[in-house]
Amino acid sequence: MSSPTKLFEPFKLGPITLPNRLVMAPLTRNRAVPPGMVPSPLAVDYYGQRASAGLLITEATQVSQQGQGYQDTPGIYYKEQVAGWRKVTDRVHEKGGRIFLQLWHVGRISHTSLQANGGAPVAPSAVRAKGKTFVGGTFADVSEPRALELSEIPGIIDSFRRGTANALEAGFDGVEIHGANGYLLEQFAKDGTNKRTDAYGGGIENRAKLMLEVANAVTAEAGANRTGIRISPVTPANDISDSNPQPLFDHIVDGLSALKLVYLHVVEGATGGPRDIAPFDYASLRKRFGGAYMANNGYDFELANKVLAANAADLIAFGKPFISNPDLVERLKSDAPLNEWDKATFYGGGAKGYTDYPALGETLQAAQ
Repeated sequence: MSSPTKLFEPFKLGPITLPNRLVMAPLTRNRAVPPGMVPSPLAVDYYGQRASAGLLITEATQVSQQGQGYQDTPGIYYKEQVAGWRKVTDRVHEKGGRIFLQLWHVGRISHTSLQANGGAPVAPSAVRAKGKTFVGGTFADVSEPRALELSEIPGIIDSFRRGTANALEAGFDGVEIHGANGYLLEQFAKDGTNKRTDAYGGGIENRAKLMLEVANAVTAEAGANRTGIRISPVTPANDISDSNPQPLFDHIVDGLSALKLVYLHVVEGATGGPRDIAPFDYASLRKRFGGAYMANNGYDFELANKVLAANAADLIAFGKPFISNPDLVERLKSDAPLNEWDKATFYGGGAKGYTDYPALGETLQAAQ
């Protein structure tokens, strides 16, 4: 490296000291072992290979069967899953890493074949998404959802609390609440999907209520200093939209800051797409939130350095580069070329495109 960069400086995240500011973003890989949606032995290798990241955030992990929306995604709601994840955390910790589990409920982005007794997926309102899910080895239209009854909402909140308790039992250093990308908590928050007229619908305060209640339950279980959350104010992912996202997310972040969450993980722009898809003042969120600000979406080494140097973020989350570069930290430090990723192996399969990407030493040796 020709000049120093904050990217490789340590960072204190609650009780944990991260050796660098590179975070491996949550990445769905669809390789859990059916029928129990248990992390496979390959997952132990996959996360262990990437333990040099300042922080690893696991793939999204459903807090209940109802919360599952895609084939072969892992859960955290019964003992075999907890045992499977314990093998992952043990390996990461053996390698000197730190790892959070991302807690997930997909809401309407699901299929009847994944739901108990073939039931309808749940949502704030019976508004079907124009989108696909991955089931039966292919992409299929999501199913028609049903609106959650008011009496069911406490159970949703408790599923996040129980998932948190299970994650801690599995040895995770903390948890991240998935409040982004068009899944259940964001479906309640945004007015394009929430047409309710009760205490969880209507104005901003009511629509934000579920996300903040989940955050309160999770922090009560894990401690605020081991709880983060991911949000995506303007993404259109999974057919999500809001007529006025700035005041909505200013309000949400005020509430999250009051709960003293350890970090705010923000997808800036369209998830996996343009960063400038819609106007939004991310600096407002940074100012409002008392914990660490983790920036995500389309970051490369140059942009990460620029944003950190300007104090516009504390941590930078990288996604696809970590898929194909288990030693991304070393490669960026030494200005080494990056492996290219293979999109065909992102979702489902075995070791190919999962645990077989070469580390830098192997790449150099193969080139000789």
